[in-house]
Amino acid sequence: MAKKQSGSTEKKSAAKKGASGKNAGKDDDSSQSKGKGGLKPATAVNVRHILCEKHSKATEALQKLQEGQRFDKVAQEYSEDKAKAGGSLGWMVRGSMVGAFQEAAFALEPSTVDKPMLSPLVKTNFGYHIVMVEGRR
Repeated sequence: MAKKQSGSTEKKSAAKKGASGKNAGKDDDSSQSKGKGGLKPATAVNVRHILCEKHSKATEALQKLQEGQRFDKVAQEYSEDKAKAGGSLGWMVRGSMVGAFQEAAFALEPSTVDKPMLSPLVKTNFGYHIVMVEGRR
């Protein structure tokens, strides 16, 4: 009886491997997002961010933005890096940013500092980032 159970377990795992090995779900998701008029591929983004070492400070900055404050003003008050002058990093190309930050930046639609479209908090080795994109090319 133990042999039958392990045999059926092996069949189940083989079936799972076969289904997941095709990555059918991944392919479907990416083609659906393109079909819905998603963002055009870009090689560079004009990006701003707010960087905070502590999660609580980043959350506070995010709350200020959600209340309608301008991104550049919140960046000047809260950001803890060289981009304190409004949070602008300028045009950044793929491969020049850390993974999670780059993913967030290239996933955002362009917006303005007075009505920013924001990423959720992005955790990197540098701390917590709030990301917005002003342009794509």
